[in-house]
Amino acid sequence: MDIQSTPGHLIRRLNQISVALFMDRMAQAGLNLTPVQYAALSAIRDHPSIDQATVAGLVAYDRATLGKVIDRLDSRGLVRRTTSRSDRRAKDLTLTAEGAALLRQVRPHVNALQPDILAGLDPDEAELFLKLLKKATLAGNGNSRAPMKTPAARPTRPRD
Repeated sequence: MDIQSTPGHLIRRLNQISVALFMDRMAQAGLNLTPVQYAALSAIRDHPSIDQATVAGLVAYDRATLGKVIDRLDSRGLVRRTTSRSDRRAKDLTLTAEGAALLRQVRPHVNALQPDILAGLDPDEAELFLKLLKKATLAGNGNSRAPMKTPAARPTRPRD
């Protein structure tokens, strides 16, 4: 089989294209953010006071690499780490005002570049491609070295 026709090669190429488009758009906007940093900030925004391991699961990144990403975001003042109330060894993450502002500034750029990633597909083809891509990704999630994991629901206290 020709490598140019294999799913793994084509997925890798599409990922390269996606990252290049993201980085070019950020540079044009004068913004300093990578796709993984964007994903981490988005996960933290959507789950305030989330621990770092859970962020890694949400964005499907290994803990060690994500730790370095969080270090960079912390050093830039975009996230705040605090000691977890439930596990003193863990750190909870929240967005700072600067992190939230950066996400608001970046979001329109990220939304605008999405169609460019699937350039050449008409809207129906793009919709079908995304549906199949999600299906294949979910089916193979367990084979990943860093599978996507959704956070467990936090226990709620019964009301009196």
